[in-house]
Amino acid sequence: MTMPLDATVQRTEAVLREVSRVVVGKRDELQLIMIAILSGGHVLIEDLPGLGKTLIARSFAAALGLDFTRVQFTPDLLPADLLGSTIYDMSTGRFTFRRGPVFTHMLLADEVNRTPPKTQAALLEAMAEGQVSIDGETFPLPQPFVVLATDNPIEYEGTYPLPEAQLDRFAIQLRLGYLSEQDETQMIRRRLERGAVPPRVNQVVDAKGLLEMRHAVEFVSVHPDVVGYVVALASATRAHAQVEVGASPRSELDLVQMARARALLNGRDFVVPEDVKALAIPAMAHRITLRPEMWVRRIRGEDVISELLRRLPVPRAATP
Repeated sequence: MTMPLDATVQRTEAVLREVSRVVVGKRDELQLIMIAILSGGHVLIEDLPGLGKTLIARSFAAALGLDFTRVQFTPDLLPADLLGSTIYDMSTGRFTFRRGPVFTHMLLADEVNRTPPKTQAALLEAMAEGQVSIDGETFPLPQPFVVLATDNPIEYEGTYPLPEAQLDRFAIQLRLGYLSEQDETQMIRRRLERGAVPPRVNQVVDAKGLLEMRHAVEFVSVHPDVVGYVVALASATRAHAQVEVGASPRSELDLVQMARARALLNGRDFVVPEDVKALAIPAMAHRITLRPEMWVRRIRGEDVISELLRRLPVPRAATP
């Protein structure tokens, strides 16, 4: 492996170690979030309140040296509250643009499904193109730009489900779940030992360093057979009897890029089919739309992708 790849692996392991000092357990989930960040993707965490979603976002931002902003999405949140607005400056007699909280490196969109679709849609351009357009003028966002959004899957009163176009902007969707009893005991002990002092995460890299780590992912090669496997998987979702709308081309691009990042984290400069299989469910399950009658049978997107992974032939793992 070349030096950029080796250095990226070391930096990534250091970031995960630093985050794990504060976040108890959930090593696999933390690695999944790190893979999404390395590949330039956005993250949607769908889970119950009080499971540490905000702590995870703050910890990653601190370890990666990124500016962090948290926005609580509410029913009365307007697009201008998120993006910013043009105001009249009486001292100069000119209109100036006042930037909103979206102008940051890592945006925590907390309970994103509590705000109406108009405000949800305000994030579409920012997530896809890294910019914001206001009154005919385009403003680039700081780079890197990562959205880590959360939503609550059990409360439907007063919530607005994310539309397909919004879900397709998220590279992965994951659930954290409860800690084991052992991890919960360790979490309480850590709180008792540190007292009232808030947990502190040390900076490992900075924004420029993260961009360099993302560039290193481009050195990871992908065999044509692995590309064909990804395309076959996406095509199979579109032809599946239980699926109304299959996986998008963007999901294929994200899956390949995240597979490259996963290969890098595992010390390889090439992707193997296992990288694709490990990431297919978090990368694609939320991006397919099931037929309406599937909810009665409790069929989920994860079930469809799991079935396809079992059924589709897997290419031989060969170095390019």
